[in-house]
Amino acid sequence: MSNRINRNTILRIAGSLIAVALLIYLLGEQGWAAIVAAIRQIPLSVLLLAFGLVILSRFAVITRWYVLLRAPGMDISYFQTARITFAGLFASNFLPTTVGGDVIRLAGAVRLHYDGALTTASLIVDRLVGMAGMAIALPWGIPGIAQVINQLRQPSSQSVYLLGSTSAIGGKGLVEKLWIKTMDFVHHLGLAFSIYFKKPGSLILALLYTFIHMGCVFTTIYILLKAEDQNISWLLIAGLYSLVYFITLLPISINGYGLQEISMTFIFSRVAGISVESSLSVALLLRTMMMLASLPGALFISGILAGDSAVPVANLEKQ
Repeated sequence: MSNRINRNTILRIAGSLIAVALLIYLLGEQGWAAIVAAIRQIPLSVLLLAFGLVILSRFAVITRWYVLLRAPGMDISYFQTARITFAGLFASNFLPTTVGGDVIRLAGAVRLHYDGALTTASLIVDRLVGMAGMAIALPWGIPGIAQVINQLRQPSSQSVYLLGSTSAIGGKGLVEKLWIKTMDFVHHLGLAFSIYFKKPGSLILALLYTFIHMGCVFTTIYILLKAEDQNISWLLIAGLYSLVYFITLLPISINGYGLQEISMTFIFSRVAGISVESSLSVALLLRTMMMLASLPGALFISGILAGDSAVPVANLEKQ
């Protein structure tokens, strides 16, 4: 078991280093001046609006988890949910770890004396609902996805360096590992669904908050590209970014560092006809805004993991 964990850790570290190296190479190929020029086209008002949408998306994610925590009867406040969620977001964005924000959320909830089993179930369903939302948006990118697959089979000289991250860190083996992990994930959904099938309204409400989160992210990308004079439909953005989302689920990079930016740049430039400079600049801006929006977690993570402000264990009788 420990050998498997070590192999996964080594794979993620190596994948992150390769992805970041390729991202740096891509930045060098396009030239910092071109990237900066693309960003400078964006008015400050648009940047502020985009950042506001990213913050709103964070609170949509917080509210989604809050709904799922309360459904089985956990006596947790919205403020505590926000604290724990921001701590997890901060860990995901600023602490290079293979543990992940979900484990931080679980640890934080347990240290605050919330029920561990129910918290685990809520986290599983929270992740599943998020994936379901992205899967619903994915069909709008199907024509583009087919084009990407064709380009992967016949890569052009202009896209070879963008495809390097995939070939360099595993190729088909990565798809197989992703499939195995997905099946393992599905296998462990029984407990979670046994709880939430009794509360179908909570699943529907959680999905609605997922749509709010997704709408904020898609609109952020849309207005940033629009400000750079790049024309692309909102629905196409929804489909293509959903594809990027599922690519970043590949267990080959810590927190998706580099992988998200490279895949987003490649897909948006090759499929939607967006310039590489604009695709890359928006990918970097989106990452930066998400990191900034998670900064409140720095105020909470040490206190949560230390177990302060302990609360009573959830009232399981409410199930």
